[in-house]
Amino acid sequence: MNLNLDHSLALVTGSTAGIGYAIARTLGAEGARVIVNGRTEARVTDALAALRAAVPGGAFEPLVADLATAGAAAATLARFPDVDILVNNLGVYAPKPVEEITDADWAAIIETNFMSGVRLARHYLPRMKARNAGRIIFIASESAVNIPPEMVHYGVTKAMQVALARGLAETTAGTAVTVNSILAGPTRSEGVERFLDDLAKAKNLSTAQVEKEFFRADRPSSLLQRFATTDEIASLVAYVASPRAAATNGAALRAEGGLVRSIF
Repeated sequence: MNLNLDHSLALVTGSTAGIGYAIARTLGAEGARVIVNGRTEARVTDALAALRAAVPGGAFEPLVADLATAGAAAATLARFPDVDILVNNLGVYAPKPVEEITDADWAAIIETNFMSGVRLARHYLPRMKARNAGRIIFIASESAVNIPPEMVHYGVTKAMQVALARGLAETTAGTAVTVNSILAGPTRSEGVERFLDDLAKAKNLSTAQVEKEFFRADRPSSLLQRFATTDEIASLVAYVASPRAAATNGAALRAEGGLVRSIF
């Protein structure tokens, strides 16, 4: 299927690894020009080299910026005043007992996971509506619905993203602009790979055994019963970013392997 993304300009935040990298690669393979974002020059340079090798002829541009900060967001918007597609993927997580989450922890995760998207969407959405074209996508998580007790602050920021996406979508009524969120499930990203490897070594098990036990004990409602691949998440994002998804707006779309049991 041709997603008709040729010549579109896409900004994918946090795109040097994991889901963000897979989204950048998928959009680039579909013909979009992609702004690849990371916090350090080294990470962005390495990601660009890998992307250009994976997608010969693909158009990728570097953006070294910590978009969790207002200053970096302002500089980014000055450099790229208009985009056709904004994918708010930047995010962090860290297990921590809820009683030990400090005010500083809350502020830091909200700035990264939530405010980074707020600042960019606040700028780009009016311009998209003026052009009557554009896509904004928030990479949320099933943790927005199933708040994980081991990292409540992460789950809360993902719920905030879903609420924000729906609220922004309400302002697009009657236009060709859409705003959606993606509820990604447990995904085999760079961080998850390290987690599995470390746990496997500690328990003297294979990574396959650790993965099986994780879903049996910690995510028993999953129908997939494995970690999704980053490409599986990226495929849905690419579709939602395309003109073919014109009738999908204000939605929290699931790519969580059936983990969420609600039918709505």
